[in-house]
Amino acid sequence: MKNNTTMSFTRNEFLKVLGISATATLTGISGFSAPAKSNVHSPQKTSGLKLGLASYTLRKFSLDEVILISKRLGLGSLALKSMHMPLESSAEDIKSMASKVRAEGLALYGAGVIYMKSAEEVENAFRYASHAGLEMIIGVPNHDLLPLVNEKVKKTNIKLAIHNHGPGDDLYSSPNDVHARIKDLDKRVGFCIDIGHVVRIGEDPVPMIEKYRGRLYDMHVKDMDKAEPEGKAVEIGRGIIDIPRLIKTLKKINYQGYVAFEYEKDADDPVPGLAESIGYVRGVMKMA
Repeated sequence: MKNNTTMSFTRNEFLKVLGISATATLTGISGFSAPAKSNVHSPQKTSGLKLGLASYTLRKFSLDEVILISKRLGLGSLALKSMHMPLESSAEDIKSMASKVRAEGLALYGAGVIYMKSAEEVENAFRYASHAGLEMIIGVPNHDLLPLVNEKVKKTNIKLAIHNHGPGDDLYSSPNDVHARIKDLDKRVGFCIDIGHVVRIGEDPVPMIEKYRGRLYDMHVKDMDKAEPEGKAVEIGRGIIDIPRLIKTLKKINYQGYVAFEYEKDADDPVPGLAESIGYVRGVMKMA
């Protein structure tokens, strides 16, 4: 949902701002060779935004490859999906996997999306998050389980960021649905706003980010080819979401949560499109 009154830049202008070419962005990723220490990026500091990765992006890759690609692309924060840190793992294995991520200089802040359809699944999700030392769970609890979730949040001090899934989601189609259910709960029960799913239901994510900023802990950032239920993911900057307006809003509200790339296109070969998307967003951040 691009706004003609906002900034307008070409992709080449963004790359010039970054001082790189698209080819240079990908150099060294092929083959997953270990990067030199000087190429390892820390979490974004000068921008004021914490760029990270929702590891579902790399769902066909191993945890070791997720770590390496995150470092190569300068994404300092990571939220793992269960194929990279299985929910059923023992306490020792969870701690080992979490330690592996952090030993590489990455901030393992969350995990998800984790679905909670029973009290047992709620208990397991918080057990898992506690063993991993996570700041938050990105989750989708059934409505009737929210009182239990609320108690677990209070007891563990682990946030729950509820994820909206757009058309066809009977629980939380929109962030507005999330708010209706959590408004009277502990403030640590909040939002992971997926901007792609927001536009797929014909809504604008920017006003929601402003409205719910006090409980916005995570975001899944992506771009879509059209603002319709059947909309498909594309490289950020090639679709219809007004990313410059989004970044400007995040800076205006002094957003302290995470901006997690969830690039769902090209599951077998996502790195080029992911790198292009990151480069576009960094260009916007430099010029916003």
